[in-house]
Amino acid sequence: MIVEKQLISKISRRLIPFLGLLYLIAYIDRQNVSFAKLQMVDALGMSESAYGLGASLFFIGYFFFEVPSNLVLAKVGASKWFARIIVSWGLVTVALAFTNSPTMFYILRFLLGACEAGFFPGVLYLLTLWYPFAYRAAMVGLFMIFSALANAIGGPLGGILLDLDGLQGLAGWKWIFIVTGIPAVVMGVVTLFYLPDSPDEVRFLSAEEKRWLHEQLAGEQTRMGDAGGHALRALMDPRVLLMSLCFIAFPLSAYGLSYWLPTVIKSFGVGNTNNGLLNVIPWVLVAIGLYAVPRAAAHATSKTPYIVAPAFFGALCLLLSALLQTPALQFMFLCLAAAGIFSGVPVFWSLPTRFLKGAGAAAGLAAINSVGNLGGFIAQNAVPWIKDRTGSTIAPMFFLAACLALGATLVLIVTGSTARSQRRGGEKAPPSRQPG
Repeated sequence: MIVEKQLISKISRRLIPFLGLLYLIAYIDRQNVSFAKLQMVDALGMSESAYGLGASLFFIGYFFFEVPSNLVLAKVGASKWFARIIVSWGLVTVALAFTNSPTMFYILRFLLGACEAGFFPGVLYLLTLWYPFAYRAAMVGLFMIFSALANAIGGPLGGILLDLDGLQGLAGWKWIFIVTGIPAVVMGVVTLFYLPDSPDEVRFLSAEEKRWLHEQLAGEQTRMGDAGGHALRALMDPRVLLMSLCFIAFPLSAYGLSYWLPTVIKSFGVGNTNNGLLNVIPWVLVAIGLYAVPRAAAHATSKTPYIVAPAFFGALCLLLSALLQTPALQFMFLCLAAAGIFSGVPVFWSLPTRFLKGAGAAAGLAAINSVGNLGGFIAQNAVPWIKDRTGSTIAPMFFLAACLALGATLVLIVTGSTARSQRRGGEKAPPSRQPG
C-alpha cells in the first residue's frame, strides 16, 4: 500500500536539496555583480548606468535562449542538459574575472544569460514529472528557498572577497568571479551522474510507487485535455501570454532590490564585510516566507490571495523605505519588502501547470519565465538611472513599489478572468486536494 506523504517525502529528499544547491550556485553567479560593482565601476571607468546596462544584458541572453533550451531539455533529459548549462555558466563566470573593458563585460554578461537560460524553467518542468499538482507550489517554494540562501551566503562572501583586494595581485572584484564560478563547473560534472531524468529510471522508488505516481500524473494530464501538451499551442495560449506580462513585475522588483541593496547599505556608511553581513537579514525573512506562504496556499481553494497579498505588502514596504529618513527604518522595511516580493512567487508558478503538460509545459513555463525576467533587464537599467538623475540611492524604491503593485493588480485581473472563462467553458482543473 502506498503512503502518499511518505512517497512525496522520499522524492523530495532525493531531488530538492540537490536542485536547490544548483540554484544557490546559479543565483550567486547571477547576482555577484551587485558586490563586484562596488569596485568594478571605478576599475573599468564606468558610470552607474553603464554598469547597470552591462549587468542587465544577462536577461537579454536569457530571453532569447530560454524557450529553445527548455525544449532541448525535454528531448535529451535533465541530467545531460543541466550539466551543459551549469558547466558553461561557471566558465563564463570565471571569465568575468578577466574583464578589461566595458565591451567585454557586456559580452560576457549576455553569454552568462544565454548559458544559464533554461535552468529555472527546466526545474519547474522537471517537477511536473515528479509531483502531482497539489504539491508543486510547496516544492517550488522549497526549491526557491535556496535563492534566499544564495543571497544570504553571497552577501558576506562578496564582502569578504572584496576585502581580499590585492591578494596574489588580483583585485577584490576579480576574486568574486573566480571563487563563485568554480563551484558551478564542479557541480555540472556531478549533475551528469546524480540527477535522474524521470521517475521511471530511478532505483530509490519501488515498482508500486512508480506505478502510483504514473497513474496520478496521467490522470491529471487527461483532465487537462490535449491543448496543453503542444509546444507551439502553449506559446500562443492567451493564458501564457497574460501570465508572462503579469510576471514581469516580480523579477523587476526582486532583481531591482537585490542588485541595489548593497549600494543602499553602503550609503549608510557601512564597510564591505559588514555590508555583506547585513545582507543576510532580508534573505532569512525571504526563506521564511518561501516556506510558509506556499504551504498555506496548498490548503486554500483560491491561490490568488497568496500571490497578491505578499506582493502588495512588499510594495507598501518599498514605499515606506523611500519615504522614511532614518537608515535603520529604511533597512527594516527593505528587509520586509524582500519577503513580500519573493514569498508569493512559488504559488504563481503553480498556476500555469494547471493547463500545461509535456512539451507544452516545457515551452510555456520557459516563455513565462523568459518574458518575465525582462523585468530584471528593466530594473538593472532603471534603478541606477533613477539614482543618477535624483542623486538618491533610496529613490529607486518608489519605482519598484509602483511596478510591484501594478503586477499584483494584473494578477488579480488575469486570474479572475481565467477563472470566469473556465466556468463558462466547463474546463476542469486538477483537483485541489491537500498534500498528505
